[in-house]
Amino acid sequence: MDFRIIDMEQDPRRDQYAYFRSLANPYVGVTVNVDVTALMEWTKAGHSNFFLTFLYAVVRAANSVPELRRRIRGEQVVEYENCPSSHTVALDNGAYCYCQLETNKPLKDFLTYAAEAQKRAREHPSLDDGDSESLFFVSCVPWLSYTSIIQPVPAPADSNPRITWGKYFRQGEQVLMPVTLLAHHALVDGIHIARFYEALDRELAAIASGKKT
Repeated sequence: MDFRIIDMEQDPRRDQYAYFRSLANPYVGVTVNVDVTALMEWTKAGHSNFFLTFLYAVVRAANSVPELRRRIRGEQVVEYENCPSSHTVALDNGAYCYCQLETNKPLKDFLTYAAEAQKRAREHPSLDDGDSESLFFVSCVPWLSYTSIIQPVPAPADSNPRITWGKYFRQGEQVLMPVTLLAHHALVDGIHIARFYEALDRELAAIASGKKT
């Protein structure tokens, strides 16, 4: 997978990078209620699976922010050209497995490919992500809405962003859904998180308007 090495000594965030790398819990996370009204209407009209369509939008939005494609590798920082996702897939026995997906393709092609990939994952379930450095870790809690979430993270810390969403709910004329982004603060600040949510809004609008098919 293509990547470039980032010289953090020359990066404007050099001091923040050094500081947050030194912390025991270097993560920063935000939960935002995202407007999915138009997307819900579009998927209910028979165009696509809501979960896979939203996953497509989320991962493409994350890939649009360079800082979210950065990973700490030893004493280096690398920036991937494009990062795939690894998401949880529910199994009939109540457990789950992982499924990796690429979103660098048109939505229509992605939905067919993703459905087949999930089917294969269920037939041969595994929690082994292999070389996981480039991945966005994605999960969903469809049984409840929430205002915050605590996620398990390894020690020492990895630098993979984690994206989670919960059950949608209605607020007036809107359908909202809590979406959480957790990232390594040595690589990502609040402005980069804000850019992710702005990009997600654009992706959702483009899909609902038919521009992504």
